[in-house]
Formats: sequence, structure tokens, C-alpha cells
Amino acid sequence: MVETVEARKAKVLVVDDNAANRDLARAILEDEGYVVVLASGGEQALTLFAVEAPDCVLLDVRMPGMDGFAVCAHLRELPQGAETPIIFLTAMRDVDTFDRASLVGGDDFLTKPVRAAELLVRVQTALRLRQLDSERRELFGQVRRQRDALKRLQLQKEQLTAFLVHDLKNPVSSMDLHAQLLLRDQTLSPRSRGAAMQVQASAGQMLRLLLNLLDISKSEEEQLRIRRAPTDLNALARDVLADMKVQAEAAEVTLHMNDVCRVVAIDRDLIHRALANLVENAIRHAPERSEVWLRVTVDERGVLLRVADGGTGVPPPMREAIFDRFVQLDAAASSRCGQGLGLAFCKLASESHGGHIWVEDGSPGAVFCIHLPHDLPHDLPHDR
Repeated sequence: MVETVEARKAKVLVVDDNAANRDLARAILEDEGYVVVLASGGEQALTLFAVEAPDCVLLDVRMPGMDGFAVCAHLRELPQGAETPIIFLTAMRDVDTFDRASLVGGDDFLTKPVRAAELLVRVQTALRLRQLDSERRELFGQVRRQRDALKRLQLQKEQLTAFLVHDLKNPVSSMDLHAQLLLRDQTLSPRSRGAAMQVQASAGQMLRLLLNLLDISKSEEEQLRIRRAPTDLNALARDVLADMKVQAEAAEVTLHMNDVCRVVAIDRDLIHRALANLVENAIRHAPERSEVWLRVTVDERGVLLRVADGGTGVPPPMREAIFDRFVQLDAAASSRCGQGLGLAFCKLASESHGGHIWVEDGSPGAVFCIHLPHDLPHDLPHDR
């Protein structure tokens, strides 16, 4: 009787030139009862494969000497190598890498940093599929091809997003710069000055959208880094309202803020853009000749940022869904909540600081609230 993988402890060969990556994979797999064999390079992997006969291979792509693609091609030529599942691990998220992994016979493709739960599921699935009969394998092959097509589409989308963001940033920044130059011209007519201000405001709005999209993509790849620095909350609020001045005047909405003389350590750019998104959203939905307030309070628990308007408010059932990306709302709610990335970015910015965001009833209107826990707060001189 042939011994099945379930009847014994499955053996996994981990191939990676980085010792920390090997140790992490071993710790994850051994905690689940797997026997783990480690190889630091391609040549060693081929030798260990012949000796240890592993049930599954986790294979890094970038390695000195023989890379993962070459190792996979050689493994497929060895006895038992054709049927052993090979899962590629790589930090590269491009279509070419994915296509090469599929071409040389890779069974699965995981991008780093790898989550423990995801790694275990992929290994378990690969081991179970190894024992399926031919008819089921063919059926799964169809499913896997569909999965690979979706994965490839996802990678193409990420590449397109990155190209769009980087390629559009320069012309948008150039629009903003030329608008600033026009506004410095003292001979400019009031009408032309107003048009230049509108161009500058629109360029700023577009640049925020691009940066928000870039940061969301970084967050998906776990590459978003928070750069905390002492930030004057009064100056931050003033700058946000100054950026929104043109939109507010066009909508006949008055912007207000309170004074709070404090400095806190936050990523100023992220929080600035989050507040700008919230104020812009408030202006869009505030009635004409109404007010939008940006209030900042600081206590022993942290910083509370509140943006309030007198618009239609947010229906209670939608108060969590509105922070999801590309949320689809019913017609009545969508006029207030929108369908984009602005509020999703606000959630990202707050949670990346260890905080959270929510919306309250303004009676009338909505109050969007961001709470950020304290990090190295300092008092400013009370000169007001």
C-alpha cells in the first residue's frame, strides 16, 4: 500500500539565500507539524531534493548563481520532480516574473512579505492536490488556469496604476507650478487670476488623488512607511483650509477652524491629505451659504480631528461601508457618500497611525472623526 502524505509528516524543502526568510518559513511550517529542509541556494536545493524527496518546494526567485527559475526547470527533470508541487516566493510583483514562473512549471506564486496563514493554506492545498486522481487534476488544472489569469490581471492592474501615478505626477505638478507663476503676476486681471486659482486648485486635487492611489497601492504591498515628525496642529489646519479656499468660495461655503496650540508627532503629509479629502467632501455636500468646521482637540488619549458640515448626512447603515474602496451605494446614499478612494485613503491614513476613523450624525449634516493616539506630544508656547 502506498503511503500517503497524510499518513506521515509532510516534508517541505525551503530554498532561499536569505537566512531570515528561511528561518521564518521553517518556524511557520514546523508549528503546523511539517518537516522542513533548508537550502541556501540552487545547487544545494537540487542535491537535497534527490536525497530528501520532499513533498513540496518553496522556492525563492532571486538567488545568486542559479536563480529560482533555473532551479525549477532542473527539478522538473529529476525523478519525482514533475509531480512535486513548487511554490515560488518573490518580492517582485510584475507580470514578467509571474509568466516566467508559470513557464518553467511553477504550481503557485506568492509575493513577499508572505503572511503565515496564506503560506500554510497554499502548502496544504498543493499537498492535497498532489494526491488527486487524474480526472480531478484536470478539473483543478482548469480552475488553476483561471486563478492564474486573475492573478496576472491583478499584477497588470498594479503595474498600470504605478505607471499612471508616476507618469501623471510630473505634468500635474507642472500645472500647479505654472498656476503659481501666473498668480505672482501683479498685472493679471481679476478674471484671469480667478481662472489661475481654479487651475491651481484642480491641480492640487488631482495630485492628492494620485498620491492617495499610490499610498493605497503601497499599503496593499505592505510597503507604506509612516514618517512621523513634530507637527504644529494649528499650522496643519490652516494649510488644509488654505488649500480648500477656492473650492469653498466657488461653493459659497465658509471654512472655520479652532485654535489648539500643540505639536504632535505624525506623518504630516498623510494627515494633511486625509483632512483635505474630508474638507473637500464636506464642501461638496454642504448647502450654499453654510459653514464647514475643522476642529482639533487634544487630550490624554490622543488627537481628535473632526470635520463637520450641514449637508444631508450619512445614513446609519452606510457609516462603515463608505470607507471601503469603490463602494457601491444605493442612489439615495451615493449622492452623499460618493464612490471613490478618498474616504478609503482617510481610513488608511488614520489606521497607519494606530488610530481609526468614523462618521457621526451632525444634526444636520455629517461629522467625520479621526482619532490618533499620542506619540511624543509637546506643548507649544501659548502666545495667543
